[in-house]
Amino acid sequence: MVAKKSGLIPVGKITTVFGIKGWVKIHSDTQPKENIFKYDPWWLKTRHGVKVYECDQFQPHGNGLIAHFKGVDDRNAAEQLVGVEIAIDQQQLEPLDSGEYYWSQLIGLRVATQFGGHEPKDLGVVKRIIETGANDVLVVLGDQNSIDTRERLIPYVPEQFIVEVDLNNEQILVDWDSEF
Repeated sequence: MVAKKSGLIPVGKITTVFGIKGWVKIHSDTQPKENIFKYDPWWLKTRHGVKVYECDQFQPHGNGLIAHFKGVDDRNAAEQLVGVEIAIDQQQLEPLDSGEYYWSQLIGLRVATQFGGHEPKDLGVVKRIIETGANDVLVVLGDQNSIDTRERLIPYVPEQFIVEVDLNNEQILVDWDSEF
């Protein structure tokens, strides 16, 4: 994963090659998935370091997406990019309304519960977020600083389970039973 401190935000991944002319299949983490092509340039973390790549052609293909990068004109060159994460500069993200957050802002935050009005208990860190259709779900993994090392799935439902997101203090306060 591209580190948050670098100012780069992951938005997708190159999954495999497509054809013989340098095209690749893209997995997009944006909503809708085609929005990944609104960002330019893309930063790819290759084994040779983080480099800027210009996507010069792209299109939907079946249920997925395919893309071509300037200067990557054959299958062998494209194979070198398989498995590489696609990132953008965080300054490319559009500002959100108050109370809205990008997933990249929530991943890595500590989660504490105040279930039942009790003193907050540390549940761990948001490791990833799952999209379920009905609502997103925080995957919170306990660590040495939390009440245990369990993994918890907490629905991201503001005003029901999500009490407060505090980006400055890197914490999410939830109303969630720590036994779940």
